[in-house]
Amino acid sequence: MMTGRRVLVTGGASGIGLACTAMLAARGAHVAVLDRDAAALAALALDRVTGHQADVADSAAVLAAVDAAAAAMGGIDGVVCAAGIDHEQPLDRIDDAGWARSIGVNLTGPMLTARASLPHLRAAGGGAMVFVSSAAGLMPIAGRAAYCAAKAGLVMLGKSLAMELAADGIRVNSICPGAIDTPLFRTSWEPRPDPQAALERIRARYALGRIGTPDEIAGAVLWLLGPEAGYVTGIALAVDGGRSFH
Repeated sequence: MMTGRRVLVTGGASGIGLACTAMLAARGAHVAVLDRDAAALAALALDRVTGHQADVADSAAVLAAVDAAAAAMGGIDGVVCAAGIDHEQPLDRIDDAGWARSIGVNLTGPMLTARASLPHLRAAGGGAMVFVSSAAGLMPIAGRAAYCAAKAGLVMLGKSLAMELAADGIRVNSICPGAIDTPLFRTSWEPRPDPQAALERIRARYALGRIGTPDEIAGAVLWLLGPEAGYVTGIALAVDGGRSFH
């Protein structure tokens, strides 16, 4: 279902983004990865995959990288915004720079990517965007105000763009993952004084009682990108082991 598709993936060199990159390439798509980690980009060894270095919060860098990606693939007809950072800090300890960085990467970054990709999607006659939000954008977690606000904003960005871009044949949806076994997720429990107890507290939030895998999210992303989801736009799909029952 992905053969010949030309898909841009931000944050595509690690975690959920890497799982999307690998699954798309395995199913015949051409993939352009935008990531700020030059070493991770260099380590990508997948057919039909090109790497482009950019910080998604940098407007000029995103525009240049998206245009380079479109040139490398001969166009863009799919976009996955998977780049993101965590931010765990109570309100009275959040400084201006930390708040701005969380919003910049998790919310402004997808907007910049969508805006830069829009001319290429229109030139392709339409396509699909998928924003990787979070279950924390549907049901908040204490101590993560910046992260939750950004991810909730991303859900609404997706809904707004679904309305705005429907006439162009562009579908826009969001995925809201729960706890997924990625390097980013591990930073939320491994540094704790009792890591195993911290992990068990996280597991207890989920009806399925386990941590998800990157491939489980990538599979849902590919479905939203593909023709089987051709009548689906503007949704926030919770793939979260039953944490939010959204």
